[in-house]
Amino acid sequence: MSNWLKEIKWNEQGLVPAIAQEAGTGINLMVAWMNEEALRETVASGFAVYFSRSRQRLWRKGEESGHQQHVKEVRLDCDADVILLTVEQQGGIACHTGRHSCFYRVYNEGEWQAVDAVLKDPSDIYT
Repeated sequence: MSNWLKEIKWNEQGLVPAIAQEAGTGINLMVAWMNEEALRETVASGFAVYFSRSRQRLWRKGEESGHQQHVKEVRLDCDADVILLTVEQQGGIACHTGRHSCFYRVYNEGEWQAVDAVLKDPSDIYT
């Protein structure tokens, strides 16, 4: 393992959370997980690659939807246990619900309310 990868505090499953933040706006688009292979490929390719815990395999963001994330910068937090990716979101949609961001719900008086519109029906994105 390369020195830069050894500095990361991977969890028991060999994963680290990764936040995708939009370049220019600073909007947090999504949170996912990365293993060493995903982070290596992200750095090498310049496009976000995550580890899907449900599928137990690499997930190249946009592999089905076409909504890739072009990575502009990779940062490590002070505790070395969270990755921050500054990305250009292709197609303007980061969320599998067809929204710009996965953070589309706001807490209001005991309820979560959707405040961001669906930009594209997910059935038109995923076949």
